[in-house]
Amino acid sequence: MPESNFERIPSTPPVILPLPPGTKRLQWSVMIPVYNSIHYLEQTLKSVLSQDFGEDRMQIEVVDDISNDGDVAALVERVGKGRVKYFLQPVNVGNVRNFETCINRAVGEYIHILHGDDYVEQGFYKAITQLFIDFPEAGAACTDWRVVDDAGMPVWTNAPVGDERGILKDWHQRIAIRQYLEPPAKVVKRSTYEDLGSFYMVNCSEDWLMWNRIAAKYPVAYHPEVLAKYRNHDQNTTAVSFKNRKNFLDIEKTMLYNIAHLPENLRAAAEKASRKNFAFYFANLAHRQWHANHDKEEALIVAKDALKFQVNAYSLKLYLKLLLKLATGYKGKSK
Repeated sequence: MPESNFERIPSTPPVILPLPPGTKRLQWSVMIPVYNSIHYLEQTLKSVLSQDFGEDRMQIEVVDDISNDGDVAALVERVGKGRVKYFLQPVNVGNVRNFETCINRAVGEYIHILHGDDYVEQGFYKAITQLFIDFPEAGAACTDWRVVDDAGMPVWTNAPVGDERGILKDWHQRIAIRQYLEPPAKVVKRSTYEDLGSFYMVNCSEDWLMWNRIAAKYPVAYHPEVLAKYRNHDQNTTAVSFKNRKNFLDIEKTMLYNIAHLPENLRAAAEKASRKNFAFYFANLAHRQWHANHDKEEALIVAKDALKFQVNAYSLKLYLKLLLKLATGYKGKSK
């Protein structure tokens, strides 16, 4: 049981201790945190098992934060056939602490935290392995990625992470402004987590904050092929956090942290660019949420949050357009 002063969202980076002497070290740890994602987990597991390096090189483990949507252990046994380990948290600790557990339980040199509703394409682990071989100075590595829906169909095409294979150029300045990278595409060395500590401070943009902390100290290697898929659905942590404004508040908090840790001469321009980026994102999101859920309160909250990031011609235009849709009851397809 957590202690009485247990923080679900740590206020400082939790320490990641080196593995005890005598621990059998592996090259890879694929750690799969899950909470109520059982409908997607089979695809996640199969995407890893189809490119398994074997028990002598790769740890594969599901870390369950007490899901209540089905028998996760039985699914892991059925799909993994003993190859995939299963760990059940003693109490529900929340997504940020569950990631911390994943890191602490990992025995591999490279840690891939693959959420239980995301998946990877064939060749992901070979591509990342080769990146770390070719660029040993990298503290983390990534491939390109795409957003998909429940059925695995593309939702939209995101901007490429980089221009070419190799160490990402100006990565700290770029990742400070916007979230270029979703978790399934990123692999972090255990030694990097041991140096920087685990996820902390925010619940909805904890990955973006971590990518900034890594970029401030370590080079990040990149493979340009789309080999990771991030699932966008109504039940994931991001999707349920718009109406209560948790997503907005965490993004703004992370944005201000990121800007404060850039060189002083870059901060003003970076904050302006970041606010513009999220104003555009939330302005469009308000329309997508309205067409998907027909929830006036939610749509208005998201549209107003776009203006809180930045009032510009685009965000204001989409706000007024949304008001017209709500007034007329228009529920057609999003633009």
